Parts: sequence; C-alpha cells; structure tokens
Amino acid sequence: MDISKIIKAIDHTCLKQAVTWEDIKISCDEAADLGVASVCIPPSFVKQASEYLDNRMPVCTVIGFPCGYQTKATKVYEAKDAVSNGAQEIDMVINIGNLKDKKYDLIYQEIIEIKEAIGDRVLKVIIETCFLEDEEKKAVCDIITKSGADFIKTSTGFGTYGATIEDVLLVKEHIGKNVKIKAAGGIRTLEDAFAYVEAGVERLGTSAIIKLINKEDVVGY
Repeated sequence: MDISKIIKAIDHTCLKQAVTWEDIKISCDEAADLGVASVCIPPSFVKQASEYLDNRMPVCTVIGFPCGYQTKATKVYEAKDAVSNGAQEIDMVINIGNLKDKKYDLIYQEIIEIKEAIGDRVLKVIIETCFLEDEEKKAVCDIITKSGADFIKTSTGFGTYGATIEDVLLVKEHIGKNVKIKAAGGIRTLEDAFAYVEAGVERLGTSAIIKLINKEDVVGY
C-alpha cells in the first residue's frame, strides 16, 4: 500500500456538533503536519482556523450542511461569508427534495450561483447518496457536470450511511471527466481508504485515517 496516495487525498474532517476550538486546533495541526489535501471544519471556525494555520493548510468548510434544504440565498450568503473568512474549499449540500421532485433547474442554478460566489476556489457538491435511487444519482451527475463544479461528493456523514464503492463506481460512470469524486462517511480503515482511491476517488472525507497513519503499525504499508 502506498500511504502517500492516501495522504494526498484526505480532507481531514472535524464536523461533529459539539466540536470545540481545541478540537479544531488539533485537527489543523494533524492536517498540516501530515500534509493532507485540506482540513474540513464548521463555518464558525473558519476565520480562527485560517489565521491559526497561516497558509500551512487549505481550509475547507460546509454550506447548507447537513440537510441541504436552506434557501438558495442563504447558501450563497454562507459561501460568501466562508470565503471572506478564509475558506479555500467549499462543500455544499444540494436540496435533496428538489432532486426527488425533478426540479433539476433549481439544483443547477444553486450550484452555479454558489460557484460564482466563491470564484476560483474549489467547490464540492454533496449529493447524499444514502437517500437517492440510482436514477436520481445519474441525474444529479449530469447536473453537476454541466454546472462547472470541481467535485461530486457522496455524503455528509450525517445520513443513514456514507460512501460505498458501488456508489462511487456508479458516479464514476456517469459524471463528466471535468468533475472529480470525493467519498465521505464511514471511511474508518486504511483498507477502505485504499479501496476508494483505487476506484478513482481523488478526495476522502474522513476524521479517522490520519490517526491510523500516525500509528507506528502502519509504517511499511
């Protein structure tokens, strides 16, 4: 196993409801020390974390999280606020009800406006696969491809289940070549992480993998 492939893919995540600044600071240090892709934290900590990290590590935050049913205007404001506080990457949740109602134009417009609000920063679109039928997953792949978003992301980690290899393979088949894949939720072992990377995932949303990598027993993988 090539640990470096995993390290480069990790969005080190700290999003639990009762998270404190001390928790965030530890996550920032862990992420920066190992050199992962980003540290993913709640919006209320973005400014403090950005100042603390001082460009040692990209800060990612979440918008419309975790349910996605905020109004478009609210999500756009959240995104602008996050960027003004130093966020370099944005993970937004779609309105799942709109997808189920086949209101594809509303989902597309929301992504477009958020992408416009954040400029050249990275936008990842969370579709929450655990609530979707396969045809809905295919439909949203098309919407995201046309929107110009940078990533499609499987899950928030707050749904009934997180990423699965089956969902990643389905998404890989139907997403455009311009869109990368992020798997998140339930990635708790190195074996899981490697399986997703081998399946074509370029980012991993996880809070557990850094701790495993830092253990002496993974040296030599």
